[in-house]
Amino acid sequence: MEDDSSWEALPIERIRIPAFNFRVISEASNGENELPVSLDAAVPDDILEKIFTFLPIASMIRSTAVCKRWHDIIYSSRYLWTHMLPQRPWYFMFTCNETASGYAYDPILHKWYDLELQGIDRSSCFVSSSCGLVCFMDNDNRNIISVSNPISKDWKRLLEPPGAKFPDYSTVAIKVDQVTHNYTVTLAKSKQVPEDYVQWDFSLYKYDSWSSSWVTAVKEVFIGWRGGDDSVICGGVLYCLIQSTGVLGNVEPRHRLIMYDLVAGPSATSLTQSSIPVPCSLTCGRLLNLREKLVMVGGIAKPNRPDIIKGIGIWELDKTQWQEVSRMPHKFFQGFGELDDVFCSGGADDLVYIQSYGATALLGFDMKQRQWKWSAKCPVSKKFPLQLFTGFCFEPRLDITT
Repeated sequence: MEDDSSWEALPIERIRIPAFNFRVISEASNGENELPVSLDAAVPDDILEKIFTFLPIASMIRSTAVCKRWHDIIYSSRYLWTHMLPQRPWYFMFTCNETASGYAYDPILHKWYDLELQGIDRSSCFVSSSCGLVCFMDNDNRNIISVSNPISKDWKRLLEPPGAKFPDYSTVAIKVDQVTHNYTVTLAKSKQVPEDYVQWDFSLYKYDSWSSSWVTAVKEVFIGWRGGDDSVICGGVLYCLIQSTGVLGNVEPRHRLIMYDLVAGPSATSLTQSSIPVPCSLTCGRLLNLREKLVMVGGIAKPNRPDIIKGIGIWELDKTQWQEVSRMPHKFFQGFGELDDVFCSGGADDLVYIQSYGATALLGFDMKQRQWKWSAKCPVSKKFPLQLFTGFCFEPRLDITT
């Protein structure tokens, strides 16, 4: 099932080893002493910038350790980061409920790097990423939210958001503006109305990095529906999956998609009234932003058994209609388990990652080529039969700061 291609686990510090051994070039003149000239000094900054644009991100990180000049060019050149060749997103895999460290997979060089996350104490958290930044929300205290750049190790703890301190369900999402590098974080909280099994309080809060403050975007009472734990910002719109509580009878499908325009603000129509049903009965769903297109990876439920997963599918939202992209072939689906929520997923650009919670294997799907393929094996050790693993996708960058 898995690709047997070799992997190499490298600590992140190894990436920073100088990548090249420079030769000294010189010109002889009538037998006089040769004056060594550095090749680096002979190359102007603009030529170096163009050369760096052809490097994979891991090689670029190593280049920052060559000299101060290269370090400054790579970290400060706007030309480099706007003209560099397309970089494929990395996937970070770690063990649940342990320290916030694990392995990051580079799909270009097919290598795993030992990487420790900054700004969080442990890996039990909700995660969202955008354009090189990753947002973490602590699983035990949903008001502890931080933003981090895993590559540069720059991070920031956000101000405590408003609203209920202990919601029953919550989800966080982040979106980076690639022009200004400002970012928006959204936090959706869902809490059951006391002594009422039908009504759920839903509230949405928005954080803007330029103002470093939270604002309340919307508050609404859901009847027969509750908020979930998956959301994404795409095209200026926040998308959240909500789930039927089942108290008003059988609802098929159990999930729906609510939308909130972060630019235009609230509308006269309630979130549930304008919601979109998912394409089929799902056990769970993962929302992804792929080139500002909303993509969902969903666990397909068995007929009349919404708690049993029989396959995994990928859909893309076209306005208000879902278009099926692909379904995971059975040979890849074997080993994902049967009960309900059994996988995590992430993606960026044209690449989707899917990982079983019970295994260290990483499956990739190329949206352009419509191709499924196992990635190189992850070196995370599996100590116990029921040990769980999780992960998330992020775009490796050095120029994005928190």
